[in-house]
Amino acid sequence: MKTLRVCILRIEGTNCEAEMFSAFKGAGMDPELVHLKQLTGDALPRRALEDYDCLMIPGGFSSGDYVRAGAIFAARMKCKLRESILNFLDGGGLIGGVCNGFQVLVELGLLPGFDDLISDEPQMALHINDSNRFECRLSFLRHELEEGTSPFTSRIKKGAILRIPSAHAEGKVVFPEEFQKEYLEKMRNNNQIIFRYVNPDGGDATHPWNPNGSVEDIAAISNPKGNVFGMMPHPERVFNACNDPMVKRGELKEYGDGRAIFDSIFEYLSTYRSKQLF
Repeated sequence: MKTLRVCILRIEGTNCEAEMFSAFKGAGMDPELVHLKQLTGDALPRRALEDYDCLMIPGGFSSGDYVRAGAIFAARMKCKLRESILNFLDGGGLIGGVCNGFQVLVELGLLPGFDDLISDEPQMALHINDSNRFECRLSFLRHELEEGTSPFTSRIKKGAILRIPSAHAEGKVVFPEEFQKEYLEKMRNNNQIIFRYVNPDGGDATHPWNPNGSVEDIAAISNPKGNVFGMMPHPERVFNACNDPMVKRGELKEYGDGRAIFDSIFEYLSTYRSKQLF
């Protein structure tokens, strides 16, 4: 079987790339840490997006989160990589973003991606948390889709509740007021809402279980085609069960809830790439 290559894209301020690398490696893929300048041809060794199967943008505070979280990273990508990104997706590649990576994909116009794969202007925002401060704790996420619907969560059953840590200051999903009702309806109809924050008992989330005040408790979304995915909580941080604060000493569990996302990516890409060989 073809080795599945993952480009973990970083710039100054990215700080979750090591955990992301470890998670993809643990799920059987071949990750590589790549600086944006290597993809744009401005630094050696040069890299091409077409040589990878998945592009993942990890968390952090890219470019210091100046202007808006993820805005500078996104502007640099759109300026020099727009056509490469479109070709990458057209060729079957997957693009994901976690926390700051989610913010980048929103600023880039890839999410929620209603009309075009890359919109000229952002169609939503990840705004400052309602608490007006950095929120860092375990979140409970309910999977909203049928098993097998999304390439990023195909191994997760509908209604399953995952324990995934959140750590962000700007994670509140908001839409333009005049379009909010329309956009939310589109997302529900398109199966774009992947995870919602819930209370530990599975009920509707209130603070602190919805850490930011996101509309309809939205924690993760995809574009209509399902090949672009963004989430605020960090699955890479609970790939191993030892990092889950609710796992008890001596509990016979090697992997945490975050692993299911990386296994889903592996399964989808393995199946897709195998079909391309025949």
